[in-house]
Amino acid sequence: MTKNFNLTHIPKRPKKPRKKGVTMVMDKGLSLRETENFIEANAGLCDIVKFGFGTAYVTPNLEDKIKLYKSANIRPYFGGTLFELFIARNKFNEYRKLLDKYDLDLCEVSDGSIIIPSDQKLDYIHKLSKDRTVMSEVGSKDAGIIISPGKWIKMMSTELEAGSWKVIAEGRESGTVGVFRPNGTAHTYLINKIIAKIDPNDILWEAPKKTQQVWFIRLFGHNVNLGNIAPNELIPLECLRLGLRGDTFFEFLPKKIGETLKQTSDEKVEAE
Repeated sequence: MTKNFNLTHIPKRPKKPRKKGVTMVMDKGLSLRETENFIEANAGLCDIVKFGFGTAYVTPNLEDKIKLYKSANIRPYFGGTLFELFIARNKFNEYRKLLDKYDLDLCEVSDGSIIIPSDQKLDYIHKLSKDRTVMSEVGSKDAGIIISPGKWIKMMSTELEAGSWKVIAEGRESGTVGVFRPNGTAHTYLINKIIAKIDPNDILWEAPKKTQQVWFIRLFGHNVNLGNIAPNELIPLECLRLGLRGDTFFEFLPKKIGETLKQTSDEKVEAE
């Protein structure tokens, strides 16, 4: 990560490849030139890139894009919806061949759009994890489907046991389903229930909105795993992680300094 000058009280970020503090960016159709520009600005900050939903099917120069990401030490993978498109057509083996064709060592198993029996989903995770890194997504993309906290916990724990590297907490690119309410605010009760049983470091939270990113950083700290980040929002997110924006300005300053600065600010407002 680039550091152009020195500042004290900036939290440390692990070096890539990271096991925590992972940032996943959603690529919904960047051109090769845009991909090159993205890499130039963000290679040190981005861990993994997801080709969103079924975009891999229609993305021009897909193989070249994959090579660009890999050359920048960014791991690309196909979104879970593409996996489900193959499963819905009973083509699991063809999906594995597709991963081999594009030499992808990272993949996603999800059931957000179709119903996949739990045992079958766990079997897919187990089989794929034998020769590649698997992330599995939990939660429905349908706002009308309510999943109990107990079921969230069971799915996450069994999928981690089956071989998932991280479990993805569904939020969609809209940030209005899964662990979020329709208005975009976090399901606090649900999330608290989940983290009482599942290590937060094993979860990647889809959080496309700044308010959601701030919420998770305040709850879990700067090295929380976050996903579905827009390409042009990666540096702004890193600033949130490091306390370089107003929303997290006081999160990483020593308590005494923070209280003094806040008090001075309040006194100034009262004087005005």
